[in-house]
Amino acid sequence: MASTISQLQFGRLRGLRAKLLRRYEHRPLVSCLAGLYGCQWRRYERNCTQPGDCCCSKLEGVSFALLVAAFCLTLVFLYFWGQAKNDYNDFDWFNFGNLGFWFPWSVVLLVIAAGFFTYITVLMLLAVCLLSEGQKLYLHWSHKIGILVSLMFSVVATAVLSDLWSKEWKTLLLSFQVTAPYLHLGGVLLMTALAWPIALHFFRMNSRVRRGLIMGVYLSILSALYLVPLGLYSPCIKKEGTLGPAPALIGHRGAPMLAPENTLMSFQKAVETGSGGLETDVTVSSDGVPFLMHDHTLQRTTNVHEVFPNRTDNPAAMFTWAELESLNAGAWFLSHDPFGTVGSLGADERREAGTQPVCSLRTFLQLAAQRDKLVIFDLYRPPRGHPYRDTWIQRTLEVIHNESSIHSAQVLWLPSDLRALVQEMDPELQQTSGSRLPLEELQRSHIVKLNLHYSSMSTELVREYAAVNITTNLYVISQPWLYSLAWCSGVHSVTTNAPQLLGTMRTPLFLMTPDEYNLMWILTDLLSLLLIFIIFIFHWWRERGLAFCSGSKITLDNSTYSKFKTEMSDIWSVSSANSQAERQL
Repeated sequence: MASTISQLQFGRLRGLRAKLLRRYEHRPLVSCLAGLYGCQWRRYERNCTQPGDCCCSKLEGVSFALLVAAFCLTLVFLYFWGQAKNDYNDFDWFNFGNLGFWFPWSVVLLVIAAGFFTYITVLMLLAVCLLSEGQKLYLHWSHKIGILVSLMFSVVATAVLSDLWSKEWKTLLLSFQVTAPYLHLGGVLLMTALAWPIALHFFRMNSRVRRGLIMGVYLSILSALYLVPLGLYSPCIKKEGTLGPAPALIGHRGAPMLAPENTLMSFQKAVETGSGGLETDVTVSSDGVPFLMHDHTLQRTTNVHEVFPNRTDNPAAMFTWAELESLNAGAWFLSHDPFGTVGSLGADERREAGTQPVCSLRTFLQLAAQRDKLVIFDLYRPPRGHPYRDTWIQRTLEVIHNESSIHSAQVLWLPSDLRALVQEMDPELQQTSGSRLPLEELQRSHIVKLNLHYSSMSTELVREYAAVNITTNLYVISQPWLYSLAWCSGVHSVTTNAPQLLGTMRTPLFLMTPDEYNLMWILTDLLSLLLIFIIFIFHWWRERGLAFCSGSKITLDNSTYSKFKTEMSDIWSVSSANSQAERQL
């Protein structure tokens, strides 16, 4: 009797172990996954992988490889275009110049890229979930077409933007300096999550070549991710107390998100938001009045097509000041809404913006003098046949000296033409260079500030010039992450379209100490390694247990056994014919 009870208890323990090892097919979930991925809504349409089988046919393997490639390419392009947001305005106006009409192409491209990435990501999640459930992959033909379209979009868009706007790749590289620690964290979490389906199919494969290939690729990528921080550099990983002051803000054409660019209202808004300086572009009219205009024509920012319809293509410098005063330089801002910020303006502000005239250099300088702001401007030489083509610099200096109350020390003199003559005429002007020249040449020209594109950002460069008392200004920085990077790099000032946004920042984004980063890195890698080890041990234990249970047969007195088949393996379950008698015992 005791022997029978012992055997019965042993059988129950074996049955309990079999239940723990048994793979239950989550039928509603699998039906949903297979239906969305391969349009296999009926159970008989899908197949489970058997021990030794591959997870898909060769054709489906190629489809899955294309899916992975599409995921990587759409992710890279979405990240690239997302980080390029700082220059969306330039991209839209570039298209305006080529197409002749305004449209927010940058936002449209972002929406399309996000749509393709979302679609491909959903397919990837479905595939991984199906693999985790031990299902064979079958991708519907419509999704195969969708993957090819996504691939073509990513490749073509990347190639076109690389050709027309190659400098944005430098922006991408700069972004890694602030996002790399978090991209590393995301990559490790992704590879840790993939350990489940990879371990499942690794222990179910009979082919050593396939197993070696899968583990080789997986471990190579995982090891690279674990070791990436060894070669990672970020200016925002700094010791406490080493962060310098925030870069001063210079309003790029004023505050162009809050008012029409290069208008008096725009510069007033920039002053109100705390800008320490004002940037603009100066052209000389045909009768000798310097005025503010970025473009060489008046088409983009005035109603010249209404007032002078036959002169829309004429250079802005070929108009008299009286003609320029008759133009509206603000209505375009309300109709085009270039930054999508018009909705934030009040009714009075909209009325003021819609009636802004072309602004003269004298008015601009007077505002800067009254508010004690620095000014910096590009000075365009008039075209051939212009009365002031050879005296445009002298005429501009006359306005600074005789027609405004601004002090010369407030002017960052950027034009490189006749620099020696300008310095001789007014040595108090702060000579500013727009190009990276050798230190000896900069010192010989008495340069005190560099005005460079933000893609030139470098901590070493800033320190090198600061050592000889040359400060650095970067343009145009309007995104918080770029401003944070400039701050951490020790940049002295930045030209921005968004002084109202950057002026509110009290500390750089992504700032952390080396100890904090090392702790995050080590804990992430150790936790990931532990989870992956547990996942592989679990799948090894379950596969061995299933193989043992399916190959064993148990015989007990007064008991009958029935063999049932799951879709993953055969498992013996125990059912007692004399269960009532057993309870009495």
